[in-house]
Amino acid sequence: MKIAILDDYFDTLRTLECFAKLAGHEVRIWNDHVQDTGALAARLEDAEAVVLIRERTKITAPLLERLPRLKLISQRSVYPHIDVEACTRRDVIVSSSQHAGTPSYAAAELTWALVLAAMRELPQQMAALKAGTWQIGVGRTLRGKMLGIHGYGRIGEVVAGYGKAFGMGVQVWAREPARRKAAADGYTAARSKEAFYEECDVISLHMRLVDATRGIVGAADLARMKPTALLVNTSRSGLIEKGALEQALSSGRPGMAAVDVYDEEPVRNGDHPLLRMPNVVCTPHLGYVTRDEYEIQFTDIFDQILAYAAGKPINVVNPQVLKPRE
Repeated sequence: MKIAILDDYFDTLRTLECFAKLAGHEVRIWNDHVQDTGALAARLEDAEAVVLIRERTKITAPLLERLPRLKLISQRSVYPHIDVEACTRRDVIVSSSQHAGTPSYAAAELTWALVLAAMRELPQQMAALKAGTWQIGVGRTLRGKMLGIHGYGRIGEVVAGYGKAFGMGVQVWAREPARRKAAADGYTAARSKEAFYEECDVISLHMRLVDATRGIVGAADLARMKPTALLVNTSRSGLIEKGALEQALSSGRPGMAAVDVYDEEPVRNGDHPLLRMPNVVCTPHLGYVTRDEYEIQFTDIFDQILAYAAGKPINVVNPQVLKPRE
């Protein structure tokens, strides 16, 4: 098969052990990012399978119309960036493992790194030191504070454990089944969303971005947070009402934020309002970007390609494509 891999920024995939799974196939890897339909169509004109790295590139109906040879899109996790209906109309299989049983320790560790960096103002202190200044402020200790986990899934559960290890209390706000699980795990199920946002010193978001969760954190929620509180988002930018975080930080509630995700990615030339705010720690969507995590993710992605090549596609998002046409 002719396989195209998009957005492998650092040419990492060919160095992974799991890349050997694609031996015998014709593979072309693109290391830069383009979204222009014409440019993408030119790159993918011969591709029978396309590998996507998370949501870095949008797959739209106009693009698909220009890719008559495409038969498979293989990726991992959710797929708001793919026009699945257009794929189905054109008999393109979308395979995406949802990895429900494999916690992303990489994302959880990055979340905790951001908590520590924001609470101790590490980026600001480092920048000041390099500029010739000694200490520029006083940070905050985590022990004895209240950690809030909004969304108690595979990553939120791990982050809650980190909070416990650091001597924090842990509250959880989520759907009722998840809150019951959190309570069974020894954490406090918040009595209401309002109380959750009012009482927690650090709140970390851990939900998939679907229609039901888009904008689930609104301006009113953020306004309830303490002026000393920290909001952390390593999940998806769309979980927060558009523009609400910037406004809330300007108003002083919460007092700090740490984010790894943005409405439009990649962010180029420092062109984002959060990057200009002194009370925000920003990273360029690093949550899953470790060699260990890539091995796990791309083993799944490449296995989906091998299954398709063997005539037995797996993790099919649009099974209608597999049904014979009437």
